[in-house]
Amino acid sequence: MTIQTRRERERAERRRLIVTAARELAEAEGWDAVTTRRLAAEIEYSQPVLYSHFKGKDAIMAAVAVDGCVDMARELRQARASARGTRESLLAVARTYTSFARRRPALYDAMFTHLVDLPFATPQAPPPLQEAFGELRAVVAPTTTEEDAGFLTETFWAALHGLATLMRSGRLPEGTHERRLGLLVDRFAGTRGAA
Repeated sequence: MTIQTRRERERAERRRLIVTAARELAEAEGWDAVTTRRLAAEIEYSQPVLYSHFKGKDAIMAAVAVDGCVDMARELRQARASARGTRESLLAVARTYTSFARRRPALYDAMFTHLVDLPFATPQAPPPLQEAFGELRAVVAPTTTEEDAGFLTETFWAALHGLATLMRSGRLPEGTHERRLGLLVDRFAGTRGAA
């Protein structure tokens, strides 16, 4: 192994360490607790080392968001693959999406609530963002024409985000969450009746 290869590997490992520490700290204490000073202490590197990888907290949060999209895409793919039929697939993905938001609130916030410097809904979006959206599109596509699939997927995503956010903030009661998901899925699947 060349010195250059080793340095690149060490740099990638430090970057991964910073992102993991930020993610864990945010999940444990919230994003306000994530500062470059605190991260430097957590990973036992100086703040200049952090700044050699990221411009600041916003850039770290964007990296966490990209990693979160990898996780979400994997979970959505598994949910979609484990279900049979259009309605069941939509419901499995809807449950998985809202469960992800509930189980990983700080990660979800980095992905979809906080302003991060990531291009969404463009060809320049990082592949993990495209993959997560692609999983939603794959489950919605059978319910519509190809030219409407993108817009309908955005609408499905917006509805799931709204449900997850409103429930998490206590504005919608959790006890009727399954019924709301059933109503949403029925509208997309073109069926009547709740889950």
